[in-house]
Amino acid sequence: MSLTIEGTKERIELAACAEMMCQSEPWITLGRDLNACREAMVGDYKEVYVARRNRELLGFIVLQMKGAFAGYIQSVCILPDAQGAGIGSSLIRFAEERIFKVSPNVFLMVPSFNENAAQLYFNMGYEKVGLLKNYSIDGHDEILLRKTIASWKSFSTLLN
Repeated sequence: MSLTIEGTKERIELAACAEMMCQSEPWITLGRDLNACREAMVGDYKEVYVARRNRELLGFIVLQMKGAFAGYIQSVCILPDAQGAGIGSSLIRFAEERIFKVSPNVFLMVPSFNENAAQLYFNMGYEKVGLLKNYSIDGHDEILLRKTIASWKSFSTLLN
């Protein structure tokens, strides 16, 4: 059966996502406990999308759709056993399609120690636009990435 991606607000599903998140990298290294991961799932303008195959939760993505970086991919998490199967790429492409309907930019941050994720993002066309030194934890930086389809002015013209 093929991969399905759909939005969720179900508490049980969000709890399962938080559990997956706190037990995997980079959140282990970042020191995010279960409560912090639960909090990451909810909030104004957040959207959570889950990836499933045969009803099995394989991963999820959290988007922040308003704010200074509207169209921000806050988190991408894939079960360790399911990594390398294209699920992360599928979730990111899904998020890009959603975000590019309302913004010409997709933003995300990746910890400097998460080299595999950074390489995936670069391969998908993201560019480094900033470096936040010691942002989440001491000794590791966050790399701010952006993928764009237009300037805000050009994009506004396309919407009208």
